[in-house]
Amino acid sequence: MKMTRTRAAVTGLLAAFTVSGGLASGAVQASAATTAAALPAVDMEATVLAAQIDPRRADDTLTPGAKDSVLAVERALQARDLLDARWVDGYFGTETVSAYAAYQRSLGYTGLAANGLPGATSLAKLGENRYTVTRKISPGAKVQRNGYTVDARTQAMLAEAERLLGFKLVLSQGSYNPGGDSSSAGTHDGGGVVDISVTGMSAATRTSVARALRQVGFAAWVRNPDQGDWPWHIHAAAISDTDLSVQAQHQTGDYYLGLNGLANRGPDDGPRITIHTWEEYQRTH
Repeated sequence: MKMTRTRAAVTGLLAAFTVSGGLASGAVQASAATTAAALPAVDMEATVLAAQIDPRRADDTLTPGAKDSVLAVERALQARDLLDARWVDGYFGTETVSAYAAYQRSLGYTGLAANGLPGATSLAKLGENRYTVTRKISPGAKVQRNGYTVDARTQAMLAEAERLLGFKLVLSQGSYNPGGDSSSAGTHDGGGVVDISVTGMSAATRTSVARALRQVGFAAWVRNPDQGDWPWHIHAAAISDTDLSVQAQHQTGDYYLGLNGLANRGPDDGPRITIHTWEEYQRTH
């Protein structure tokens, strides 16, 4: 009888310990969840958009919906002594772009990975214990299309534009093509940028293609020989592709500001639509 009571007591202690341990573990997990919930959220889509538009503005107007996210990023850059306090203002201008590029280089990144445009990995690293990242963007893997290299995000956008048009598009130049065409001024050096062949297209069809590309999130224009040393074609840059070259970033920023994406920064001569990114298009279609 004594042995039975002893075993019962031990069993009870073990059960109590298990319950206590479970409660402690649950408390730790709850605490971690509470801490994460207390951190501000950085909207990557809004932040990347601001990093394209703000440096091209003639004033300090803020990109709508981006201020809080940009401020969180700028404060994190300031904490690393990469950005002076006077530039912590919610405006992702040239100083913030330069600071972010310096941060990317501090991680060992080079080339497109240090283009000053926040990528998902670098943005998360910068925000450790400071903020969480929502609405992440990724260009995806490199793939082949018409013998040219593009990224998976761009490929998906082109496929959707083709669905809207009801016919296939043929590239005359792809992405990740540094030095491949001097007339492109570096816009094709990174990801997200393609030229579309317009051989056999009427003027109306060319405009329809540019409109469809814009609908799915490209900054797209019909280019003609009077504008540069090139044949008729459609130039398209995928807004917010985080592999955009610096020159292509400038084009997408200018597109939002109603400009033509050329060096003369003339008025936009393409079909007018409500501008949105690929991610915004996907959420509404």
